[in-house]
Amino acid sequence: MPATDRPRLRTRLALLYATAAVILGALLLAVVGLGAWSGRSTHEVGTTVGAVPANNTGTVLISVVVGLIVVALAAGPIGWAFAGRAVRPLRELTTAAEDAAADRLPGHGELGRYQEFADLSATLTGLYARLNAAYAAQRRFVADASHELRTPLTVQRALIQVALADPDADARSLRAVCEELLRIGDQQERLVAALLALAQGEQRPVATEPVDLAVLASEALTTRGSAAAEHDLTIRTNIQRAVVARADPMLLASLIGNLLDNAIRYNIDGGGIDIATRQVGPRAVLTISNTGPIVPTDAVDRILQPFQRLTALRTQNESTGLGLAIVRAIAGSHQADLHVLPNPDGGLTVRVTFATA
Repeated sequence: MPATDRPRLRTRLALLYATAAVILGALLLAVVGLGAWSGRSTHEVGTTVGAVPANNTGTVLISVVVGLIVVALAAGPIGWAFAGRAVRPLRELTTAAEDAAADRLPGHGELGRYQEFADLSATLTGLYARLNAAYAAQRRFVADASHELRTPLTVQRALIQVALADPDADARSLRAVCEELLRIGDQQERLVAALLALAQGEQRPVATEPVDLAVLASEALTTRGSAAAEHDLTIRTNIQRAVVARADPMLLASLIGNLLDNAIRYNIDGGGIDIATRQVGPRAVLTISNTGPIVPTDAVDRILQPFQRLTALRTQNESTGLGLAIVRAIAGSHQADLHVLPNPDGGLTVRVTFATA
């Protein structure tokens, strides 16, 4: 049935109100009419106590019929008015939904007089706020990703144009251009892989099985030992069994790997990294701390967002700016608590707490 052919709720409620009023009015007038008729019968047999005189019976019956007609005629407009008042909160909710579609966050309006509608309005307002925040974050993410991908493409184009415009270019200079193009291509490949990891981390885990953080941490340290050695970093471990009952092992491996990569990349030569896994009551806890530059407290929330870096580290080690954003997404998809704290002497301490059941 097309939307325009469907009955309106207000019309249906008005008909229900009017029908109820007519039925009740008819019953009331029927009682009066029966009383009149009973009075006539009593008068005919000679009993006059509490009876209606026979010559007034016709007048009473006419009054009953007229009253019923008046009730029927008045029930329609009155029912329409009552129905309009009843459905007014729905119209306000429709207006709020239209405002939300136009990126205007709606409020509660005047729905507070009806508790049920007030509860619905509060729920929808919270939903609208989350949707607006998600849409804003999505637009910002797309803009940032476009910028991050466009910058190396622009550099590649400029390198090729300069090489082609140089009539004296020899094999050595062309080889240097090609090597630079390969380096930029590798950077783009890492960025695309990080974007894919971020998208996967924001989804609900597909595989849910027991995962020991100690095993994943040991594997991550093995594959990154040479990178830490290049910067003369000292790695201190306190790895104990810490099992997450239901988790995606690939996503948790990505979480630990990104934390270690950040701890190595944003460190100082001769610095240190501490990594620990342990069971604390019903929870499995992963903690990674590293030395490094001072991180302002008010910058923590910003660096958890995609493509956000500290100014001093923006170009260091060709970072994609997605490491902590991936960690945050994976922790969120596993309903884990993520705490990022700046160290007083520089660097960060990141603690991720998973429920074991």
